[in-house]
Amino acid sequence: MALQATTSTFSFSAPTFRSTPPHALTSKCRLSIKASSSSGLSSPPLLSLSRSNLKGRAFASDGSTQESPSVVCFGEMLIDFVPTTSGLSLAQAPAFKKAPGGAPANVAVGIARLGGSSAFIGKVGEDEFGYMLANILKDNNVNNEGMRFDPGARTALAFVTLTNEGEREFMFYRNPSADMLLEESELDLDLIKKAKIFHYGSISLITEPCKSAHIAAAKAAKEAGVILSYDPNLRLPLWPSADNARDEILSVWDTADIIKISEEEIEFLTKGEDPYDDSVVRKLFHPKLKLLLVTEGPEGCRYYTKDFSGRVHGLKVEVVDTTGAGDAFVAGILSQLACDLSLLQDEERLREALMFANACGALTVKERGAIPALPTKEAVLEALLKAVV
Repeated sequence: MALQATTSTFSFSAPTFRSTPPHALTSKCRLSIKASSSSGLSSPPLLSLSRSNLKGRAFASDGSTQESPSVVCFGEMLIDFVPTTSGLSLAQAPAFKKAPGGAPANVAVGIARLGGSSAFIGKVGEDEFGYMLANILKDNNVNNEGMRFDPGARTALAFVTLTNEGEREFMFYRNPSADMLLEESELDLDLIKKAKIFHYGSISLITEPCKSAHIAAAKAAKEAGVILSYDPNLRLPLWPSADNARDEILSVWDTADIIKISEEEIEFLTKGEDPYDDSVVRKLFHPKLKLLLVTEGPEGCRYYTKDFSGRVHGLKVEVVDTTGAGDAFVAGILSQLACDLSLLQDEERLREALMFANACGALTVKERGAIPALPTKEAVLEALLKAVV
């Protein structure tokens, strides 16, 4: 989901980096402050998909089978149609830019763009948009072995209205769309069980059979010792009612290990309580939760664990479109946790990882669309370097 920017810039307090790379960002996950254009993180396009190989395995750029992805993202993948001119209604918009999206898919691509390993599990239509989305995953080095194609339903579409400040409203076309029809029997449980982190939202809880598939996938991950990451990603127009949305979102709350939530979602889930009040936020912190993250748009984020809490400021950028910024933030933090879960016990290192995640979110609002705007690791490091200087 996108960070909810309320102004045209993201504020930033320059960090103080140590002379050596932070411990949290070591080995292949190291985010060296000196950006390099020759680090080789941008992989060449992978094998294209066609009707004849839709169920084939994902391949690395050298043609060899990929190792098990560290982060498996479950849920919807769709096409966002974003107006080329902000500040107009959908009816008034002169043209739209076609952009791949869907929060879980955004996170999967975001992680891969940052040099991590990820997979996407979900369903699209056996149509040209579905084929396009499958190829986009492969082109971005995302494992799509768990992707399924429905011959009887279309790929979901969403038309997005942008205000002059880059904020959004959605009109969805999914009645039903293919993502709603994923069945438990279609799950790639082996892919899920081998992951380090299993990430999902709440849209997959709205209707059957996808709801049962969601619950079964999360159960399999939990039993295999996989960390569960949850971004409710509230989209009220998709739910039968606000009460139904609240009940279903909270129905899986206590099983998650990591939860990312926005200020608006806190207010919604607590029925109007102050999202800036730490005591209100702490009501959402269940006993088994390892990390609760609250995104604050231009202000950055807050973090809560059993032992410590705090705030990490954001990066100053001009806002064009907030679509996907929250997903970029999630990709940023999960990419680091997938490398080193001990970050959850070390506040200083966690703050460094969240600083990186905030920069991921901020850079995404500089372009239209979600997946097209997701940054590379080099771009994030360069932005942080400029902020320090």
